Amino acid sequence: MSRPHAYRSLRRADPVSRREFVRAASACTAVAGGIVLGVPGCTTPLTRPKTNIDDFMRAPRGKHALPGAFPGKVVEVHDRQSLVDGQYDDKVVAEMFERGVQALTGRDMRGSFALFFEPSDVVGIKVNPVGSPLISTRVELAQIVVGWLIANGIPASNIIIWDRFDYMLRDAGFTPDRFPAGVGLEGLQTMDERGNAWRDKSGRHVSIDNFDQDVYYFVKGLAGRAPGEFRSEEQYLNQNVFNGEYSYYGKLLTQRVTKLVNLSTFKSTGHGVSIATKNLGYGAVCNTSRLHEPLFFDVNVEVLAAPVIRDKLVLNVTDAIRGQYDDGPYLNAQFVYDKHSLFFATDPFALDMLCHRQLVAKRKEMGISVNEHPRFTEYLRYAERLGLGVTTPGKVNHVKVGA
Repeated sequence: MSRPHAYRSLRRADPVSRREFVRAASACTAVAGGIVLGVPGCTTPLTRPKTNIDDFMRAPRGKHALPGAFPGKVVEVHDRQSLVDGQYDDKVVAEMFERGVQALTGRDMRGSFALFFEPSDVVGIKVNPVGSPLISTRVELAQIVVGWLIANGIPASNIIIWDRFDYMLRDAGFTPDRFPAGVGLEGLQTMDERGNAWRDKSGRHVSIDNFDQDVYYFVKGLAGRAPGEFRSEEQYLNQNVFNGEYSYYGKLLTQRVTKLVNLSTFKSTGHGVSIATKNLGYGAVCNTSRLHEPLFFDVNVEVLAAPVIRDKLVLNVTDAIRGQYDDGPYLNAQFVYDKHSLFFATDPFALDMLCHRQLVAKRKEMGISVNEHPRFTEYLRYAERLGLGVTTPGKVNHVKVGA
């Protein structure tokens, strides 16, 4: 079905060559914290605008602040029985979840719960519904997480499964009948793909009040749509809610949830990955289309650095029972394959680094063009410089469970 107003993710093409990257880097004067389009240590403002990352980093860090309880540790649980002849075995996946959590924490499931949560918490579970039915977060995995939380004392009414767009949740099967009564299912915003139902009677976007205009990701001088990116201002606002230099965080994150669980998927976006950090980087705020070209994957670092995510994100689980090694993040069944794995980490940047390397290896195995330009992983090194994760390959502790 044609979707003329469909959500746009990062562009697949990348015009910058490795030689141009090195030339730009050598032309810059190194200063701590400065980067331009993935060029470490660069202070020449080629195209990278100023953001409010310094404000985020000055805020005191909470008890659970990234990279969490296990910096640099990533557990991969593999079981070929999880998916056989296109059929999931939900019992096997549930066992994989328990094995992964326990291997990450060194505790049993009750002890692991106590490490991350309290019964009074309001837990937001961020899923990735893009690419259903083959490559989105499985509803069954979310059910397993919900069951674990409820079994350890969190009321169903204190659990909210969410994504940025409400229609994507429905399309991926996240509907009330699939979860215990009281579990919330929420999109931060409504986007209407076929008409103008996204406006109320006064002409305002119906989702404006879902965003906290006191908590934002600011990008100076970067307001509204890039030339040619959207056909009209109307189309831009449908997807983005606001124009201007601010991307506001959802009130769900700023005012309601006290802990976050990130259930991402294993897939590419161009020559990069759409896994743990992008699930939140481009999913927790509005007005994102303007960010793609000048900031690229750095958005995945800086949006997560805000205390409303940094101090609440306690667990990342990547659903890699199936993976997609090319033409993501939307579904292209030609590139979907059975991977039979779940990944676990408190450190989403370590998880992304490990999974990026695995996706590159899979692309090479399948004869897909691989661009190993540093731009596609520099955001991970940037996160390490900010103290948000451990991403140096030799320092990432990859724990394998299962054959």
